[in-house]
Amino acid sequence: MKRVLLILLLMCVPMLLLAQSNKRIKELEQRRSTLQKQIAETEELLKTTNKNVGSQLNGLNALTGQIEERRRYIDNINTDLLEVDSELVILDQQLDTLKQSLVEKKRRYEASLKYLYKNHSIQEKLMFIFSAETLSQTYNRLRYVREYATYQRLQGNEIIRKQAEVTRKQEELQSVRDEKIRLLAERASEKRKLEAQEQQAQQVIKDLRSKQKGLQDEINKKRREANQLNNQIDKLIAIEIENARKRAEEEARREAAEAKKKAEEEAKAKAAENKVADASTTKPATTTPAAKPATTAKTEVYTMSKADRELSTDFASNRGKLPMPITTSYIIVSHYGQYNVAGLRNVTLDNKGIDIQGKPGAQARAVFSGKVAAVFQLNGLFNVLVRHGSYISVYCNLSKSDVKQGDDVSTRQILGTVYSDASDNNRTVLHFQLRREKDKLNPEVWLNK
Repeated sequence: MKRVLLILLLMCVPMLLLAQSNKRIKELEQRRSTLQKQIAETEELLKTTNKNVGSQLNGLNALTGQIEERRRYIDNINTDLLEVDSELVILDQQLDTLKQSLVEKKRRYEASLKYLYKNHSIQEKLMFIFSAETLSQTYNRLRYVREYATYQRLQGNEIIRKQAEVTRKQEELQSVRDEKIRLLAERASEKRKLEAQEQQAQQVIKDLRSKQKGLQDEINKKRREANQLNNQIDKLIAIEIENARKRAEEEARREAAEAKKKAEEEAKAKAAENKVADASTTKPATTTPAAKPATTAKTEVYTMSKADRELSTDFASNRGKLPMPITTSYIIVSHYGQYNVAGLRNVTLDNKGIDIQGKPGAQARAVFSGKVAAVFQLNGLFNVLVRHGSYISVYCNLSKSDVKQGDDVSTRQILGTVYSDASDNNRTVLHFQLRREKDKLNPEVWLNK
């Protein structure tokens, strides 16, 4: 019985390994399919018809973002190839082990057949059984003959099963090899597309170089608009920080008043107990010094209420997991921080957040639950600030706002519609910032891209 269970267990293990290998291959295919779909969708965002400097610079940003996406996709393919190669090594080893096991089982089975051939007659078996000296020995020999016959039948079945297992492993190995061939072909195709896009970017850069004055004017214009926006955001954040401080101080005063009231009530109750005790004793009455109100040795500075602290902790624990603040497929066309545009002289960008280009009709959505701290308009466009404890997320360049100051919002709740520029092929860009009080953070390390 134990031998049968062991054989059944050995039959199940290879099937589980096969299922795991096939599952992993499917996971890799699914991941690449998702990335490729996103790249295909964002390629539509690269179309532009205008040849003015502003449009070309915006188009270059979008093209650069698309190139970065494709490079990441090629990196993913390279990672998948390494994983597939590792899987091929394991499968090769497993196949060799199975083949060796099959050879060994065939050898044993052949030996048992030779033995049976030499001792195949009923007379010989009966002679073996009845030549026993005791009844117990006779019974044991009879059981041995039966078990040996069962063992031989199981050996035959095991060889058939092992042969099928070898066949399955060979098919699995071929499937993984086919996957590697597909990956290599896909990588070659993506590299060709990447080279074409890099050449296209170089052509745009060459064209922009010939318009250096207009390019510098466009950069200065964007810088003035960004400074105007950031100054307004800084003012509103300073107001919100002050409001949070006042809420914290009010909460601290309320808690201190409640603690003082409780202490006074306890002191009165204690004095009443002492009075009753003094009245029931003949000892001279003693005077109990009056309880002094508790004083704080040091004045604390309160910046956040308890609710704000808890929300801040929840927000911080989701670093790298926050959803993208835009609803459609997207390209990050401008990154956080100060950097030079490759190929262009004296073109330096300084972004306090990131610029995310989506499809026309894209909507801005909250990256985490919180409260709308401010909604303001600048140059005809709406901008929304959402407070998450000490953290503040900022959503700019909206054609309309669906929320107002003081509203509570939940994660992924729609805040408004991102503006589409009809003069620039309906270019739709959300400017997104993330702050911790006055400190500016890189949003990309917080988002689940």
